[in-house]
Amino acid sequence: MLNRMIALSLLLGMALSPISARAQSAPVLKSVSVDLPTGDRIFPGGATADAINNNCVACHSAGMVLNQPKFPKAVWEAEVHKMINVYKAPIDEADVAPIVAYLVQTKGENRRMQRGRSRCIAAVCRRQP
Repeated sequence: MLNRMIALSLLLGMALSPISARAQSAPVLKSVSVDLPTGDRIFPGGATADAINNNCVACHSAGMVLNQPKFPKAVWEAEVHKMINVYKAPIDEADVAPIVAYLVQTKGENRRMQRGRSRCIAAVCRRQP
């Protein structure tokens, strides 16, 4: 008897519950179009900037790179290799040296980075005793 009352209560509860509570309709997805600003700025320097213009502006604006702090050559080499190895940038090995040379020429720092400087990349700048 108790089983019949429980079953009857469940059936009655389902019958009286709102239909929307039992089954939800699938969400409607809409495509969204986003217009990103275009950048027509390229790296200055003519032929010396060909390698960086042909490889790096596919993912980075020239302005973003040129607004980076000055780094020593070892840091720029590490950054270029990070783009190749970690982010899978399709940079030909023959273009690595000209890209690094351009970055050092335009955004290079000749002196060694001092210990504790916020711009120091740990993999390149080792603490001095």
